[in-house]
Amino acid sequence: MTWTRFQRLALIAFIAVELLIFMGAIVRATGSGLGCPDWPFCYGCWLPPAKAQDIDFTKLNLEKFRAKAERLGRDPSTITVESLRAEFDPVATWVEYINRLSTVPVGISVLILCICSFGQIKAGRASVTLTALSALFLVLLNAWLGARVVISGLKPGIITLHMALAILLQCVLVFAAWRGTDQPWRIALNDRGAGRIRLIAWAIFLLVILEGIMGSQVRELTDQLARLHAHQARSVWTFELEHSLVYLVHRSFSWVIFGASIWFAAVIRKAAGRLSWLEVVIVALVFLQMLLGVVLSQIGIVRVAQILHIGASSLLVSAIFLWLLAAQREVSASTSGATPAFS
Repeated sequence: MTWTRFQRLALIAFIAVELLIFMGAIVRATGSGLGCPDWPFCYGCWLPPAKAQDIDFTKLNLEKFRAKAERLGRDPSTITVESLRAEFDPVATWVEYINRLSTVPVGISVLILCICSFGQIKAGRASVTLTALSALFLVLLNAWLGARVVISGLKPGIITLHMALAILLQCVLVFAAWRGTDQPWRIALNDRGAGRIRLIAWAIFLLVILEGIMGSQVRELTDQLARLHAHQARSVWTFELEHSLVYLVHRSFSWVIFGASIWFAAVIRKAAGRLSWLEVVIVALVFLQMLLGVVLSQIGIVRVAQILHIGASSLLVSAIFLWLLAAQREVSASTSGATPAFS
């Protein structure tokens, strides 16, 4: 298979974003979102402390900490140097700090991609340049939003938007990687049933996005219940979670996606006689999501399952989006009749 240099850059940026999403999933699963309570510093320093005794409280604005505590429903008067020192968690701090560091490869790779994308204009692919510029904008926007997440004290809604923008960034990079060549990869569909297959794929794509939004809301509810029942056994408040409307809809909705993916595979197999590697990947990711969902609902909120569930969700969206691009009727007049650039 032949990749252009620009496509390789787009792939590197995509991998960097995917690693960042997995790192963000680790932050959420371990409850380390406020491990660094200030931004852009961490406890007032570029390099976070390893133990509570290393914290220099003269570098911290306690009034900001008290304002954040009040937004979270906590008595701001309880925020003192002694309470902050007692609540310091080195594991959560370094997990969040590493999460912040993982944004650096994303920023650098997307910036390089954006600079190199101007060469695509000469090749008649101005849409790729606009896509790369959009990727840079999304990186900057999500960096700003990441700061809002910390400052707001993990405010519900902002976290969901933060995750949604990361997945949107992935889709933008998928387009850049796919279209950054004269011969973009194509999936050959027989004329018989091609329209129905594309329609099913679009339905799955939209359903997965909707399911992801509900999943993020479930996670926000989990965080909220964990704070409200901080001194109670987890089994007490998980019962409340499992009987919430958004959780029940999210859990049941996954069966719709699973059924649609099986239908998608069956229709393609009937029309083409076999499944392409990408179609196998899509069905496998849907099955993996179902399996992880069963673990989370029947066994418990297992951290590893949480992390894989979030990461696999972003990969699933990207895989379906790539399929939709490759299964278009036409790419452009300049690429008609071209052979695949990668497979």
